[in-house]
Amino acid sequence: MEGETALKYIQSVNNPQVKQWKKLLGRKERQKAGAFIVEGFHLVEEALSAGTDIIEIIASEKAEMPQSWDYGDTIVTVVTDDIVRLLADTETPQGVFAVCRQPNISDLQGKTFLLVDSVQDPGNLGTMIRTADAAGIDAVIVGTGSVDIYNPKVLRSAQGSHFHLPVVSGDLFRWLERMRQHGIPVYGTALENAREYTEIAPGDSFALLVGNEGNGVRQELLDETTENLFIPIFGKSESLNVAVAAGILLYYLKTAK
Repeated sequence: MEGETALKYIQSVNNPQVKQWKKLLGRKERQKAGAFIVEGFHLVEEALSAGTDIIEIIASEKAEMPQSWDYGDTIVTVVTDDIVRLLADTETPQGVFAVCRQPNISDLQGKTFLLVDSVQDPGNLGTMIRTADAAGIDAVIVGTGSVDIYNPKVLRSAQGSHFHLPVVSGDLFRWLERMRQHGIPVYGTALENAREYTEIAPGDSFALLVGNEGNGVRQELLDETTENLFIPIFGKSESLNVAVAAGILLYYLKTAK
């Protein structure tokens, strides 16, 4: 490891600290500890660049750490390859991790939001978070029944977007009520009792609500929206992937005048 600023070394996979890191790969322990792990040079660099509250950086003894990284007061712990393999969620780990504290977000500012109902595939959720970031959306709100926003595969698919915009878990019914109170129109996605999305010409604010890969948005939520939209299918496919549909709608709603 080059340019190391590590304060400690750990060699045993049975070390209590290693066992605690391993537990953070599970949702229950992440919620209990209020922390999560990101893996790989790109995500660790994104966390450092964004000023994320990093508890600790973990690096393989063989890792060549970028000289440009500013660790500040963050602890860097050097570990063996056995520990890297224990913590890794990838087939070919790069040997670098960051243990980050989950942000405490009680309120959201902004005018554009993505609301996610019961999406269970981590790749889909991560892609939607990344797309919302690229489209300039102000925040992503993920409802109960969805995969954990700090799932390792979600973090990897989002490619660092967790560090660029607020991503929170919460009760979508409560958030829909708050949208109404602030005069923000909420557009659900549905196949029935819906308008083609190009018929909508939104103003400067909106919330887009997308749902489960197989069942779509729950009807109880659709009943609370301002209006529901659909994307026409011109070929023989029955439907669009939820992340693709979210991308089309977010970019349209963000740019339409």
